[in-house]
Amino acid sequence: MITSKRLQDRIIDWFIALFLLALGISTLLPLINTLAISLSERAAVSGGMVKLTPVGFNLTAYEYILQDTKFWRAFGISVLRVALGGLLNFALAVLTAFPLSRSEKAFPGRNIFIWMFVFGMILNVGIVPWYLTIAQYKLIDTIWALVLPGAVPIWNVIILMNFFRNIPKELDEAARIDGANPWQLLWHIYLPTSLPALATITLFSIVGHWNSFFDGLILMNNPDNYPLQTYIQQLVIADRPILHGGQAQLMVKLSNATLNAAKLFVAMIPILIIYPFLQRYFVRGIMLGAVKE
Repeated sequence: MITSKRLQDRIIDWFIALFLLALGISTLLPLINTLAISLSERAAVSGGMVKLTPVGFNLTAYEYILQDTKFWRAFGISVLRVALGGLLNFALAVLTAFPLSRSEKAFPGRNIFIWMFVFGMILNVGIVPWYLTIAQYKLIDTIWALVLPGAVPIWNVIILMNFFRNIPKELDEAARIDGANPWQLLWHIYLPTSLPALATITLFSIVGHWNSFFDGLILMNNPDNYPLQTYIQQLVIADRPILHGGQAQLMVKLSNATLNAAKLFVAMIPILIIYPFLQRYFVRGIMLGAVKE
């Protein structure tokens, strides 16, 4: 009976492993196809011959991108957005989650603030009041319009607050007996023991800022201020890119699909580089942060 049960468990484990393997491969296929298109010749791409491997190896699309100043301007704006937005999200999430993780006795009125944040996350005022508020503060066409509206990521605050609550109270009590004030508790006890949760919310912020394109489309009147994803979105829906200098000669060898695929792939590279360094903290951070008192 025990042997049969173990065999059944092994079969289920293999089934789950095969399912996850198939799911992982299915998520990689679009990425591989995008890379193959970006490296293929114009005729092959136009004829729909490219699947998972390049047809007629061609680096012209990447040569074109190196000369595209607008692409690199948008890339720089996105990097600045991730740096400012990520730092602001991290600081405000920590400074908000720490007092909310304290007991009602230590922080009277804590539950009122928690419900305010929850209502703020659930209720959406709509795009018009959102836009008018940002315009009223004269943030349109500035980098702050992309950063300040989402400066307090409520979902990240909830994850971090629950993670702080699961830190052993004995550590907190021992530090307070030694005379630690709240800032010292946060800096010396809570932050060093919360690396998985901190890495998780950092990854959320970086990916969120990097991939966001809609707010750039709405809040930037000057196309020179577009972040990278908004710039690429405009390229994808455009019939033909505006050419400058030697770019016209390069475009003879390229199709729009090849060029757009190359830009999409270059735009993915920063996230592909950062994610493996934070992924090892991701599962532990999100699971422990989800545990409620």
